[in-house]
Amino acid sequence: MENTYFKSLEKTALGHTVSLVNVLDQLQFNQQGIIPVIAQEQTSGAVLMLAWMNREALEKTLQKGRMCYWSRSRQAFWYKGERSGNIQRLIEMRIDCDGDAVLCLVDQTGPACHTNRPNCFYLRVDGKQVVINSEPVIM
Repeated sequence: MENTYFKSLEKTALGHTVSLVNVLDQLQFNQQGIIPVIAQEQTSGAVLMLAWMNREALEKTLQKGRMCYWSRSRQAFWYKGERSGNIQRLIEMRIDCDGDAVLCLVDQTGPACHTNRPNCFYLRVDGKQVVINSEPVIM
């Protein structure tokens, strides 16, 4: 379904500002009240992971400057690196043109994946096979 709020921003001039609260109010959260969030390393451009946030996790992330996600399996908030120490510091948050996905540019400390790999996308499709394309980081 097209979001008229985001549609209205399509031809808005460069540098124009809108209220953060208004934008958050118009985000397209799914039936579970969450939205997909891509974490991208700000210096290398590497896509690190995909996770989920609800409105409160978005607000916590913006307030603390540290990535806070919503765990679908535990039904709880989690700050990236709270157990491993491999934190993600928020550099910049971007919202896509439809308001149904978020991109966060982050400063990643250590590996991003729970497998100790640099990112969560280490399974590469190669024809009819899947190849593991990175080693775990030795800690």
